[in-house]
Amino acid sequence: MATIDSSVKSLVEKSYPQAKDAGEDPAKLSSAIFSSVEYTPSEKAEIEQWVITSSHIASTNEDSAKTAERLSHLNTHLSSRTTLLGSKPSLADLAIYTRIAPLVKSWTPEQRTGEQGYHHIVRHLDFVQNAPLFDLKLDDKVDIDPTNVVAPIKPIDAKAEKERKKKEKAAAAAAGADAAAAAGGTVTSAASEDTKAAENQKPKKGKAKDLGDKVAEAVGASVPGEKKEKPKKEKQPKQPKNAPAPEKPFSPALIDLRVGHILKAINHPNADSLYVSTIAVGDPPGTENTSEYEGKVVRTVCSGLNGLVPLEEMQGRKIVAVCNLKPVTMRGIKSAAMVLAASPRLAPGEEDHHAGPVELVNPPADAEAGETVYFEGFEGEPEPVLNPKKKVWDDCQVGFTTTEEKVVAFEPTKVEKLKESDKKEVALLKTKQGTCTVKTLTNATVR
Repeated sequence: MATIDSSVKSLVEKSYPQAKDAGEDPAKLSSAIFSSVEYTPSEKAEIEQWVITSSHIASTNEDSAKTAERLSHLNTHLSSRTTLLGSKPSLADLAIYTRIAPLVKSWTPEQRTGEQGYHHIVRHLDFVQNAPLFDLKLDDKVDIDPTNVVAPIKPIDAKAEKERKKKEKAAAAAAGADAAAAAGGTVTSAASEDTKAAENQKPKKGKAKDLGDKVAEAVGASVPGEKKEKPKKEKQPKQPKNAPAPEKPFSPALIDLRVGHILKAINHPNADSLYVSTIAVGDPPGTENTSEYEGKVVRTVCSGLNGLVPLEEMQGRKIVAVCNLKPVTMRGIKSAAMVLAASPRLAPGEEDHHAGPVELVNPPADAEAGETVYFEGFEGEPEPVLNPKKKVWDDCQVGFTTTEEKVVAFEPTKVEKLKESDKKEVALLKTKQGTCTVKTLTNATVR
C-alpha cells in the first residue's frame, strides 16, 4: 500500500474531519473525503499509483533531469483532464498538490506558462486550491495570475502522442518478456507447463525428432521440418451493400437542441473573452467528447461570453445548447457544444463589435437537462453530427430571432433554402413544458 506523506495527512486532517477514522488506504480515504463519488477498481489502483508518484516528484535524491521528465509526464496527463482521474476528485490530487505547490511557488512566469512551461500543472494546482469541489482549508495559497500567460498552450500532436504511447507499450512488453526470461519462465501461454515439461527432457542421440514432437504437441505447432497444410477457407458469398439512407429534408429539426444545466463555469485560462463551462445535456455514459463531474455525464463548452454575461450568472443555471456541432478546440480546450444567446440585430452595413448586450436563452424553469428543444412545426430527428460542409447551422441560424413577447422563434421566410417551402409562419422554440425566452431583447439575433 502507498505511504501517505505527512503533509498530505496534515492537509486532510485540517480540511476533512469526516475522514478521521478512514485509515491510510488512499482509495478508502478518497471515498471518505468525497463520499458522493464512486471509484472503479482501476481508479482505486490509479489513486494509489499517483500517491506513490507524488512522493518521488522533486525528491532530494532525484536529479533535475528526472524531475523534469516526471513533470513533463504529469503536464501531458493533465492536458486533457480536470483532475488526475479525469473529472473525479481524489486523494491523488491532494498528494500531487502538496508536492507541487512549493515548486510552482518558486517558478518564474516562463516556467509556469512559457513555451516549454507547465501550463496544465499550474491550472490543476489553481483548481485544487480554489475549487469548492475540494474545499481545502489552506493557510497559504500559491499566487496564480490566470491573465499572465507568457505563451499560449500548444495543441497536443495527436500523432506524436499516439506514437509515444505505442513505444511505451512496446517497452513495457519487452520488459515483461525480459523479466520472464530472467526468472527461467516463458511468456504467457495456455500450454506453458506442457511446453516446459517437454523442453526439460534431455534429448538422447537420435531422439531429437521425438523431442520436437513433444514440444510441438505441447504448443500446438507443427514438428520442425514438417509442412502442415492450412485448411482452405471457403469463399463467402458477397453481401449486398446497403443502400445509403435517404437524406433528411433541410430543416432546423436537423439541429440537436437540448436543455443544458451549467454545473460550473470558469474563466478560460488562455483567452480573456472565453468562459469554460461544464454542462450536463443528458448524454448517456460513454458518449464521445464527454466526461464525468459530480456523478453526472457532462460536456466541456467554451463560449465567447466573458465580458458580456457576468460569470456569476453562468453558475448553476439552465440554458439551451446546440449539441451536434463538430467539436472545436478553442485556445487549447476542446469545446463540445454551444450555448444559445441573443443579441441586438445589426442594422444594414453595421459592423459587429461584440459589445452586447447579450442574454442567454432560458428554457422553462421546470425543464430537465437533456430534454429536447424544438421549433414548433419543425419537429424531427436531428443529425448525430452536423456536416460543416452542408452549412445546416449557418443557413438555419439566420432565421433565429426573438418575438415582441421575448420568445425565441424561427422565421422560415428569412432562410434561403426554405423560401419555396409552404411553411411561412414564425415557429416558437419550445420544450414539452413551454416556450424558451430571453430577458428583454426583441427582434434579436440568436446564436
